[in-house]
Order: sequence, then structure tokens, then C-alpha cells
Amino acid sequence: MNKTVKKLDNNVVKALTIACEMAKQDTVGFEWLTHSANYSNFPASLVITCVLDNQQSLDTMLASQDDERVRKLIQKQLLKAGILLKDVRRHVFFDTEQACMSQNGGDWTSRLRKN
Repeated sequence: MNKTVKKLDNNVVKALTIACEMAKQDTVGFEWLTHSANYSNFPASLVITCVLDNQQSLDTMLASQDDERVRKLIQKQLLKAGILLKDVRRHVFFDTEQACMSQNGGDWTSRLRKN
């Protein structure tokens, strides 16, 4: 990872850390988030996975449209870091600890690689 890419990734991490902490306070069941990107095709390749505790929390979030609020929160923090996402819905996805445990035995590395 060269200096420029490392700095860009650090900015992404800082922005997402702020968004994550805010989402944990405001969204029932929200636990953590992670990201991946191919920096030669950035920001188009940026994928952010938000993880909730269980399917019920995810269903409740979707029913109340809190997923849009979380997406806007992430988009706002990335924009503050100078990263513009044209359509945040193409970059931010939701998953659950419960689904990873039942489908991947809790192996997030394997689960995220498939997405």
C-alpha cells in the first residue's frame, strides 16, 4: 500500500469510525461495520457492511427505514473526509451476526469475501 492509498484508507477508517459510533447510539441492534475497497477503482469499489445483532433488529431497521438514516450518516461522514459516493445504496449493505453464525459458523472473513 503506497503512501497515498494508505492516507486515503486512513481517512475512510476515521469517517466510518465516527459513523459507526453514531449508528450504535441511534440504531437498535447495530454492532459494527467494516469496509473493503480496490483503491485503483476508488470510490466506486468501496463496499461497507453494517452488522446488526440479529434478523429481528435488521427487519425492524428496514421497516422503519432506519437503513436510509444509517446510509446518510455514512455518506455525510465520508463527504466530510472528501469522499463522494454517487449512490450510497450501491456501497452500504446490512448483515447480521446471527446470519453469519448460522451460515458461516461465525467466520466473517469467509462471509465478507463472498459479497
